[in-house]
Amino acid sequence: MTQIPKGAQLPVPAQALQVAVAWRTGPGVPDVDVSALLLDAGGRVRGDADLVFYNHQEHPSGAVRHLGRSAPGVPGDPAADWLWMDLGRLEPGIERVVVAASADGVPFGRVPALDIRVTDLTGTAAAYFPIGDATTETAFVFGEFYRSDGGWRFRAVGQGYASGLAGLATDFGIEVEAVPAPIPGPGYVPPPPPPAPAHTPVPAPAPVTGYGPGPAADPFSTTFRPSVHQGRGKETVRCDPAVPPGWALLEIESYHSISTTIESCDAYGRAEDFLLMAYEDDVRARTVAVVPRDRPLTLRVEADTPWTLRVLPLSHARRFDSHIEGVAHDLVVYDGPPGVLDFIHHGESNFTVHQHRPPAEPAYDDEDQELLVNEIGEVRVSAPVPGPGLLRISGDGPWKCAVRR
Repeated sequence: MTQIPKGAQLPVPAQALQVAVAWRTGPGVPDVDVSALLLDAGGRVRGDADLVFYNHQEHPSGAVRHLGRSAPGVPGDPAADWLWMDLGRLEPGIERVVVAASADGVPFGRVPALDIRVTDLTGTAAAYFPIGDATTETAFVFGEFYRSDGGWRFRAVGQGYASGLAGLATDFGIEVEAVPAPIPGPGYVPPPPPPAPAHTPVPAPAPVTGYGPGPAADPFSTTFRPSVHQGRGKETVRCDPAVPPGWALLEIESYHSISTTIESCDAYGRAEDFLLMAYEDDVRARTVAVVPRDRPLTLRVEADTPWTLRVLPLSHARRFDSHIEGVAHDLVVYDGPPGVLDFIHHGESNFTVHQHRPPAEPAYDDEDQELLVNEIGEVRVSAPVPGPGLLRISGDGPWKCAVRR
């Protein structure tokens, strides 16, 4: 790994990169929330959209995205908050991308093992900068990417702010009224319980599973480290073995392709089931995959042009319990009680809605899946929904869904 000291800089490829701000969890250690600020030649953002963080997860250009936190594990385990960026796709008006972070108002001096890591999509390290001098700062600029001689370089900055993310953002031209607190959920590390008496055995934490009973009551809130894969044509994607069994959200982008498909693969790498079939010219689609209990998730992805696939926790899926709108292919979490779903679809091709529910016995059964809607073209249709679950919606145009109870 290429470790560099504070103030040093080195060239990085103008391609898709993953950037992680990492730390070690523990009692009293806050969560760290990473952000990216896209700056013009004057060192200022052009508007609020140029700040990418947990409450604004993607830049309009699609070149910078907040992926979220990796699963925290038990106290003492490493954790990280991740960004994905494709420097080659940045608009000419963007001269620098600053990587910063805040720590829930807690000084960074209480966050152990702080560092920033830059890797390509294969995991090959491009830069590693450990932070060893944090004290009272509640926000930090870890590093920045900047244009130089027609390419890009990374500089290790290591500058702290006592005024938090709001003060940092203001310095770069963003008017901040109040930064909303992150919602407890995937990646959230609750305060540790009081230490047990010496004579009381402490039970081991329950394993995190992709659905069904576990340490979280919500079966749709699996946590794991997000990952990004890129390719062209037909390729087999072998996902991180650390992704837990159960559901994973798949998000794919491709442009000017005749078709874009994702298939699951069996234990021998052979294509098994279609998870997505999209025939639009430009595709930005979401679907769901089931990670097997006994092996890593393997996918077959095919498009005529370059594609980008993100494997994300379900915390990145949209949620609703009364009304939602979307375009073409999406995956949403329905949190409500039994009712009737009213759909409107404005398109020409097939419009389908599948509901996925957790298995009754996660250790033995597969997910429950039911086809709720299967229509063609302009559609106004209703379908009963038995309760909470994932809705996998596929169409070729805009759609709306409302719930009657």
